Amino acid sequence: MKEQEVPTHDGGRLALYSYGTPDAPGERRVVVIGGAFLTALIYRPFSVALADGLGDGWAVDVYDRRGRGKSTEQPPGYSMATEIADVRTIMDVTGARNLLGHSLGGSVALNAVQEFAGTPHEPDKLAVYDAAVNIEGSIDTSWLDDFETAVNSGKLGHAMAHLKKGMQPATPLSKIPEPVLAGLMALVSRTKVNKMARELMPTGVGELRAAYDEAEHARDFAVLPAGTHFMAGGKSPRYYKVTAQRLHAAVPGSTFELSPKGYHGSIPAAVKELVSDIAGYFKG
Repeated sequence: MKEQEVPTHDGGRLALYSYGTPDAPGERRVVVIGGAFLTALIYRPFSVALADGLGDGWAVDVYDRRGRGKSTEQPPGYSMATEIADVRTIMDVTGARNLLGHSLGGSVALNAVQEFAGTPHEPDKLAVYDAAVNIEGSIDTSWLDDFETAVNSGKLGHAMAHLKKGMQPATPLSKIPEPVLAGLMALVSRTKVNKMARELMPTGVGELRAAYDEAEHARDFAVLPAGTHFMAGGKSPRYYKVTAQRLHAAVPGSTFELSPKGYHGSIPAAVKELVSDIAGYFKG
């Protein structure tokens, strides 16, 4: 693994980690854009597995988005524009011509490539898995206000409860009364992943607002490159599949793949079948 610090356009810095062949050319580099509440190092098993799956001469680059890991905090006025500028910076530094977005990182990737369309930064290949983008109201955002209030009040157990119920509707978890779920979240918050999620709650408010606040139209993404690959997990919350199908229908020449056994965390968990599918797409 190679680690480096990348300066941003606004005086910040991004922590960048690279796996595989250090001097791989841009057409053989894949930038991974991670989801909410996750650091770049959480994606290390996946990045290693993907680099191995791609083979010699390929590299996988993953960076800490603002407000997590070793990157600087979200700046004043943070928005999706900040995320898009950071994608451009990482592409410039690595020379990468391929992007892979997971969850909220999928929203960042789609919005970035929408802006890059017809410019030198338009990637050769773009894939997203369970992209958390609000297409025509596909995502219920009614819980966001309560989530933000709980975070600002320091009631992180309640914040995690709102987050779990909001992000995982129509599951047994969503049927648990919020006060009870808040208590359960307090009990399980000692696990490594949940502890990290609690620490990233303030960052999460900003990034979830940036991705969800405004419902977008599928047709607005019609400018994405032909060959864009939309993926969703068969065991993920249903709205990820709905979103991916709406986008696939709107983007000429795109492809859609449902991973029957896939769940929302399959990418950071480096599920072998999914890694193989993604490597096959980029090797093309």
